Amino acid sequence: MASDDNCQLCKPDMVLFEDEHAYVRFDNNSLSKGHVLVIPRRHVADYFDMTAAEKASVQTLLDKAHAHMIEEHSPDGFNIGVNIGHAGGQSRMHVHVHLIPRFDGDVETPKGGIRCVLAGSRAATH
Repeated sequence: MASDDNCQLCKPDMVLFEDEHAYVRFDNNSLSKGHVLVIPRRHVADYFDMTAAEKASVQTLLDKAHAHMIEEHSPDGFNIGVNIGHAGGQSRMHVHVHLIPRFDGDVETPKGGIRCVLAGSRAATH
């Protein structure tokens, strides 16, 4: 499998779950208790460049991580996010899918959820 020696995500660490194509680990900059990343093993920057097998593994591991979060942390909701490209906020050029458990009261007003990424823009108000 292709990897990049300089890429932190090419070196699985703190692995919770894994399979042949991907793995789950805690996020180093956790936004909430239980925040994890689902990461393909192959060094690939763009979500849409993953193979069908990689996407299937990512989805399967997201489901497994979700069930684990419910059992361990009993969150009230979740956010799933993927940043793609610099304009999309991607800072590490290796695909990683965030699964962020959310809890009632963790922010004053959670209305809009992921739409708040563009807070203040016309897109965020429609």
